[in-house]
Amino acid sequence: MPDIRAIFFDVGGVLLTNAWDRAQRMTALEHFHLDEEEFHDRHEMVVSSFERGKITLDEYLDRTIFYRARAFTRDEFREFMFSLSQSFPDAIEFAQQLADAGKYFLGTINNESRELNYYRIEKCGLRRIFSLFVSSCFVGFRKPERDIYRLALEMTQIPAAECCFIDDRPLNLECSVKLGMQAIEMRGLAELKKDLTKLGVNP
Repeated sequence: MPDIRAIFFDVGGVLLTNAWDRAQRMTALEHFHLDEEEFHDRHEMVVSSFERGKITLDEYLDRTIFYRARAFTRDEFREFMFSLSQSFPDAIEFAQQLADAGKYFLGTINNESRELNYYRIEKCGLRRIFSLFVSSCFVGFRKPERDIYRLALEMTQIPAAECCFIDDRPLNLECSVKLGMQAIEMRGLAELKKDLTKLGVNP
């Protein structure tokens, strides 16, 4: 097996809580007393555009929340959305150790909308760890689409067999494996360290 030279992390579910996944949406709907079915019908129609960076957060909110008068403001809803993002400190510390070792190229491959992605990168200090962010909002592709992995490989110019991808969702990993990447399902930090050690990866 070739030595691993690049490690790509998913963000939501691996290093941080998810940005705007079902659990976060349900928390917001309950907090603001919104109708779940009505919201999700609208959300499903625009989420692809939202995560591909085709529409802004304000446009997303126009179509899913503020298409009629509300008892709360846009700023209040935005602030609540952003507050739902929390880091996993131990996982981030481990990723920082890998970065500090200087032996591996570190990047992300993740599905996130632009505004939340920028916020999470800055809030959690991810720029200190990762050299490349292959985020759906930047590249116009979403996992598990083949092209988001292809772009990550082409941008780094590192053979797929020398790249490892870490994600908490099996389908996203299956697609990376088809391109020849090594893949690890995130099941906790202790397991992640063991799985990386099997690939010869240590800080």
